[in-house]
Amino acid sequence: MKISIEDRIEQRVLEAIAERRLPPGAKLGEQLLSDIFTCNRANVRRALASLAAQNVVDLIPNRGAFVISPSPRDAKDVFQARRAIERTIVTAACDHATDTDLSALADIIANEDAARDAGDETQILRLSSEFHLRIADVAGNSVLTRFLTDLTMRSALIIGLYGHNGPSHCDRGEHRRILAALAARDKAQLIAEMERHLSHLEADLDFSRLSEKQVPLEEILQP
Repeated sequence: MKISIEDRIEQRVLEAIAERRLPPGAKLGEQLLSDIFTCNRANVRRALASLAAQNVVDLIPNRGAFVISPSPRDAKDVFQARRAIERTIVTAACDHATDTDLSALADIIANEDAARDAGDETQILRLSSEFHLRIADVAGNSVLTRFLTDLTMRSALIIGLYGHNGPSHCDRGEHRRILAALAARDKAQLIAEMERHLSHLEADLDFSRLSEKQVPLEEILQP
């Protein structure tokens, strides 16, 4: 199926953020984006509206669209919320996980390892989020899953923007230890592994990247 121009714009922006080429606060001008992607401004506006709904860009009246610039406090709040929600999720997942669920999680980890070996930052972040959301599906609480979907999007963006070493340097054993504790139905160990994992992700954030040199948008997003 042919990808729409709006989806192409969204995908390119998300990839540029995940690969740390598009910095926080960067302006996403409608006319410049329409020139880069050879489309009309209505296409651009729809793409930007979708990105805003995903908490990826801020739409500021009379100023335009900008890549969000989460503050250290924003990051702290996001990870604090994730700890609280994922503690409940993994506890419930212990009671519901099947062999099929465990196998699916193992497959995600294998794909994540392959992406890490290839240095594919975008895929690493996507698969990491998928791992956490799959556990939420296993837990069976649709309300918590919706909350976590929003939080994983926000934290993936924060990691993509401010991760000191980048997602490819995250300890590849952490997800495996989470899965091992889930398979063993060890709730205390599972909670400890999840909280340790989230703490490591938060500790790796480097907000000094706010001052990095800006690169022209056309150089970043040019097809």
